Order: sequence, then structure tokens, then C-alpha cells
Amino acid sequence: MKNKITATFFLAVLVTAGLFALHYLPPLSLGNKPLRKVDLLADIRPTVIEVSDSDTVVLPLPIIKPEFIDTCKSGLTCIEDYSDSTMRGMTHFYAALADREALNRPVRIAYLGDSFIEADILTGDLREMLQRQFGGCGVGYVSVTSPITGFRTTVKHSFDGWESHTETDSLGFDASLQDLSNRYFIPSAGAYVELKGSKRKAFIDSCEVAVCYFQSADSVWLTSEVNGETPVPHVFPSSSGEIQMAETEGKIGRVKWTVEKADSATFYAVAMEGRTGVTVDNLALRGSSGLQLNKIPLSTLQSFGKIRPYDLIILQYGLNVAGEQIVNYSYYTTPMKNVIEHLKAAFPSTSILVVGVGDREYRDEDGNLRTMPGVKNLVKFQQSMAAEAHVAFWNMFQAMGGEGSIVEMVDNDMANYDYTHINFRGGKHLAGFLYESLMYGYEQYEKRKAYEAE
Repeated sequence: MKNKITATFFLAVLVTAGLFALHYLPPLSLGNKPLRKVDLLADIRPTVIEVSDSDTVVLPLPIIKPEFIDTCKSGLTCIEDYSDSTMRGMTHFYAALADREALNRPVRIAYLGDSFIEADILTGDLREMLQRQFGGCGVGYVSVTSPITGFRTTVKHSFDGWESHTETDSLGFDASLQDLSNRYFIPSAGAYVELKGSKRKAFIDSCEVAVCYFQSADSVWLTSEVNGETPVPHVFPSSSGEIQMAETEGKIGRVKWTVEKADSATFYAVAMEGRTGVTVDNLALRGSSGLQLNKIPLSTLQSFGKIRPYDLIILQYGLNVAGEQIVNYSYYTTPMKNVIEHLKAAFPSTSILVVGVGDREYRDEDGNLRTMPGVKNLVKFQQSMAAEAHVAFWNMFQAMGGEGSIVEMVDNDMANYDYTHINFRGGKHLAGFLYESLMYGYEQYEKRKAYEAE
């Protein structure tokens, strides 16, 4: 029998040499996803610490030193206030909290973002924490209809008879009719929307004031039915482009608004809140970058500002902008600064807080989960944007724990396996960080005021 040991040996050498050679091929990808490199020595090769683009990226302008320098206590990610003489950082919000008893309305926060906060994730817990500290009740502003009513746990929401329009619609959306949530709704005869308080969190099972927001070129006749009692009529003349609101008060656990007559009306939302305390409105739009806010008519925002004034607007965007290797995000932050100016013009005394994008992972060519370098670049550009716009900035990426923090959250059942989105447990976790930062800023504000009064 012929000896094949020599041939087998040479075949093994050739295969091994071929596998070593494959390691030196240039990076390959399939469907924009990097393919893992062949590396026979991966287990013994020393770990190389990479310097990402985010460590060397040149920002459009240097980050401006904050207006107020307070010592930030260890372990806390403090809010950075880049206010100029117009004081559009956190001052107005903190002043509203301090003088809340004299406001004769709730201190209101509009929290705008993308799918990261959809279904009241994070905002539901932030609302509960603030209402526990400062009072208040109710879930706040809720669009007339929603595709996620079964997912959101902070309110029981039902509706029928509406033609729904959202900024993300491919056809039929009239940008001139939208509200701050980038939505509007056209009723048919008998259309209704009902909200019922939830016991899933404190302070939202009932409220003291229920409101319905709309505008119409003709008269409008609504009814409100509170806690299943006899419907009460609300009749309004033409609003001539101004936003109007129907309101009812009492111990309200459930409220149903029914459209009896509204031939040329546009409806926006219903709300449940307290007479005082704090209200947090969740205004999430899946797939949004935030740039669509510039399309909302200034007159509409100003009209809302008269009947539903906000003391703080939070802008949390970036998931739909971040890319794996993007270095320069000025193409995004430059128009986003225009959005901030648009909101400043509409709400001339409102504080504005930019929340930076959180950690997001991708698999590199070796199959390892890593923070996208482009995410860290985006955080720096968002910080620079806030500084140039003279508003406030909170670094959520840092608060989460920086690189790899979303992996840790997934491992602790606080985030999804897309390594991008948090779940309700994760929302509570991050809401605690933001709440602590807000309260520390408020504490420093009161200390400064006391010092100035001496």
C-alpha cells in the first residue's frame, strides 16, 4: 500500500499557508456588513487599543466654556449650560420650578425624540420622579390616535373615526397642519378619543384637568364624558387659525371626547394633567432625526405656546443619524441649529436641553461588538451644536457608562438585542440619571440665587 503521509503533510501546509494568507485580504463586506477576518492566531494575538476618529475629529468650532461653572459631584454627568445673555439654557426651567406655586399652571416639559423614547419609555419614569418631588398628576399630552396603544403602559388609549396624518407618511401629509408631535387628525361624524388613567406608575391613574386641542375654520361642537357620567357639551366658534382647547376639571380617572360637529376642523391631542406640579409630554416620532421640526409653522407653535406654554423643551435625537464610520456630522448639526432657533422664536422664554445620543454597538470585521466610532463623533458634534446655539447639553453616552454600556444593559435585561434601543427597565435606569442631573442643576441654581440675594 502506497504511503500518503508526505502528500498529507504538504496538503496541510498548503491549507495552513492559505488560511494565513486570507488574513491579509482587504476588508470585505456583504450587504454593508463587514465580514469577519480569518485569523488563526486570534486567541494568542495581543489586544490592540484602537484610537477612533472621535478622539481626533476636528469640530467646526471649539466647545465654548459653560456660562456657569459648578463643581459636579463625583459619579454624576452634569448638565452643561451654554447660555448667553438670552438665558436659553436651564435658567427658565429652574426658575419655574422655584416659583411653581405662583404659576397657576403646571411646570411643563416637552420631551421630543425618536423611537428611543417611544411608548413613554424613559419619559414615563422621569415624569413619575418629578411628580413625586414637585407634585402634579396625569400623563400629559397624547396624540388623538397612536399605532402603539397596546405597547404604551402609562395610559389606556382608545379612539375611532379619525383620519390620521403623520410626518413620516409617504403621501397626503400637509406640513402646514401639524403640531409639535408632527401629527394631525381629521374627524368623521361621531369620532371619539378616550383616555383612562393607568396604575402602572404613581400619579397617573387620575388627573385634575383634561383638555382637547384643535383648530377650525367653522364652529365646533364637542362633548366630554368624565368617569362615565352624563356628557357635557362644549361649543366653539371659528378659530381663524388659532389653536383652541376644550377643558374640563374634576377628579378625572377617565375622559372621553366626542366630536358632534366639526366640518372643517383639525384635531391634535388630548391631555390629562394637574392644576399645578409638573407635566411631562412624550412627543416621540419613530425614525426621526429632529430636522422635521423646522417644517412646523411658526404660527402654530406660537399659538400652542399661548395655551400650552412649556418651561423646558428636551431634544433627544441621533439614533437615525449615527453611522459606523462617519467623522463629520456638520451636515446634520448645522440644520439642527436652525431647528433650535425655530423653537426659540416660537417659545421665547423656554429652556432648551439637547440630550446627546446614547451608546450603540456594531460588529466589527472580527465579529466583536464595539461602540460605533461614529456615535462618539456625533456626541461631540451635538455638544458643539448646543454650545453654538447657547442652550444646554446632557451627555447621555457618558451617563450610560460610555463605550460598551449598551452591551452591559442588554446583559442586564435593560436593552434590546439590536444593541441600540432600551426597554422599560432601561428607561427607568436612564431616567434616574437624568433626574439626578436635573435636580443637581436645580440645587445649584437655588444656591446661586441665595448667594446673589445676600
